[in-house]
Amino acid sequence: MVGMSNMDLAWWITAVEAPIVGALFYMINGLRKDIEQRISHGDQRDSEAVHRTREDLADFKLEVARTYVPLSLIRDVDRRLSQALLRIEEKLDEVARHPRRGGEAG
Repeated sequence: MVGMSNMDLAWWITAVEAPIVGALFYMINGLRKDIEQRISHGDQRDSEAVHRTREDLADFKLEVARTYVPLSLIRDVDRRLSQALLRIEEKLDEVARHPRRGGEAG
């Protein structure tokens, strides 16, 4: 009977151990797939968040460019630059009308 009980015990170990090992392998494989899927979805969510953040930053930069410098200041700078350019043009016209001669100091 001792031989028979050892055989029954070995059979039960084999009968129970094989399905448990198979189930563990199946669970580990499922966990691995789930983790890979979560990582890929996490990367996708991160890239979407980065894309939204870049769009928001571009919109903010555009808004700052529109509103940071008052329009009156831009007009004043434009007016002063135009006046300076007109004065330079007048001086160049004056020089063109009265060219220097030889070594005379003017």
